[in-house]
Amino acid sequence: MSINKKNTLLALVGSLTMFTSFWSTNASAANQEITVGALRFTSHAATFVAVEKGYFKQQGLDVKLKFFQAAQPMAVAVASHDVDYAVTAMSGGLISLADKGAVKVIGGSLSEDPNVDGQKIVVSNKAFDAGLIDPSKLDGKTWAISQAGSSFHYVGSQIEQKEGITLKFKPLQKVGAIIGALKTGQVDAWSIVPHIAKPLAASGAIHIIGNVSDYLPNYQVTTIFTSSKNASDERKQTQAFLTALAKGAADYNAAMVDKTAGPQAQDDMVKLIHKYIYTDRPLEKAAPSIINGSMRLNTDNYLNMASLQNQLDWFQKEKMVKADIKLSDIVDSSYVKTVDSQSTAQE
Repeated sequence: MSINKKNTLLALVGSLTMFTSFWSTNASAANQEITVGALRFTSHAATFVAVEKGYFKQQGLDVKLKFFQAAQPMAVAVASHDVDYAVTAMSGGLISLADKGAVKVIGGSLSEDPNVDGQKIVVSNKAFDAGLIDPSKLDGKTWAISQAGSSFHYVGSQIEQKEGITLKFKPLQKVGAIIGALKTGQVDAWSIVPHIAKPLAASGAIHIIGNVSDYLPNYQVTTIFTSSKNASDERKQTQAFLTALAKGAADYNAAMVDKTAGPQAQDDMVKLIHKYIYTDRPLEKAAPSIINGSMRLNTDNYLNMASLQNQLDWFQKEKMVKADIKLSDIVDSSYVKTVDSQSTAQE
């Protein structure tokens, strides 16, 4: 064999080896399986959009969704590595798990924005008919929560403090159970996202008497979190997850909140979300609830540290978590931009 032919053959073999290596590496990345925890709320739309539009796949992630009915079980699932990433409110359980070195908050998702219709304060018809027509009249009333230390508990306590009233907190574990208790007058009041509150009120099942943003105008409602191991040892994977989630949030805000993407984009987004929310209803009946539930998702997953600090202070004041826990024990702020409560959602 001549030297030129030999060199040509070696070059072809080398090119084939490089191609095979490149293909194998990228095939492996494309098959990186992770499990993401979610609730069937519009507030989790960024996750749904990232799945449906292939943003996770673009980042080399194969996402399996696992649905929960409350925040604290999701935190336990992340700590036990049954779930890799999740989006939910900062609960007492999450803080305690972070203190044990099991989980870390790595970003923010849903926020109360004073310029966007957000979570509602709702009451039963029985309570409304008895004169409970605004939050100042909540003194002595029962306030539904899922568990002690849940976001429902935190919001109720903030209203309690600012109105100078006393509430009776009643844990009912699941959102469905709370809705049933409200409809039958077993509890007086609750706070919940608009995609649940508005349809219930429109059907005559409950009454809306106020807005959570009047009490917590820049409330960091939900956070993005993962295991401490993922945050420290799987930085590339974690950043890939956050990148995909941010793209999903941007699409959602443009279509549903800022309405800069046009009417067709809103229609398409409603259809996409309907695959995960109100699936027991036909699209035409589910659409108004999905549209009514539009709340702003944080740009690039930014974190409102002042809001999180306020939440931690409350948990400590109520002696639900240790007094010496610091926010830095809970949050890994190296992944996203952080802002204070005076900053806007667009910064």
